[in-house]
Amino acid sequence: MRNPDPSLFAPIPGTQAAPRGLFVDRWGTLLVRPEKGFVKTFQELEFVEGAVDALFRASRAGWNVYLLGNEPAVARGKLGDDAWTELETAMLAHLAEHGCRIERNYACLDHPTEGVGDHQQDSVYLLPNTGAFYHAAHEDGIELGRSWVIGDSTLELVAGWRAGLRLAGVETGFAVEDAAFEVSPEFMAKSVTEAVIGLLSLEGALHP
Repeated sequence: MRNPDPSLFAPIPGTQAAPRGLFVDRWGTLLVRPEKGFVKTFQELEFVEGAVDALFRASRAGWNVYLLGNEPAVARGKLGDDAWTELETAMLAHLAEHGCRIERNYACLDHPTEGVGDHQQDSVYLLPNTGAFYHAAHEDGIELGRSWVIGDSTLELVAGWRAGLRLAGVETGFAVEDAAFEVSPEFMAKSVTEAVIGLLSLEGALHP
């Protein structure tokens, strides 16, 4: 007896649950914060131990994975646009080679007062603004109330809170002790790896 065609049981278009988003802060969460504040080349990047595996797990579990964070070194002219583009391209290529599907990389290169040249301007993507979350909801259809942001500082966490996301803090980087904003993560984890494992356990099914 033949097995039935799986396509016969596919959900009717428009009836699937909205996808969940996982927004992972770059510096201090995915990447070790450099002592001098920024790096110029991919070779200088250091991923937090287990972080790449964590993004791989999230990708395989059906989450829409996003990176986010401010890039003040670019805004202040310490790192040129071309150098940033090269760095970003190499980082995303490295993650892709390890099976990590990154939906979008929300990097804000501007600042209204500290920016120089073309980067002296405000942006909806400048944390703690909420542009990244609402853009992902509009473009990718994610459900913000079922989505999470993982970060090491109150900056990205309060931005996620303002957009209605759930919050997970990590003990790497600033360990949510920067005190820039008053915000309480739903749970704290030692690292992004532990946070992702916890979220997968909490959410249960592999797919929304």
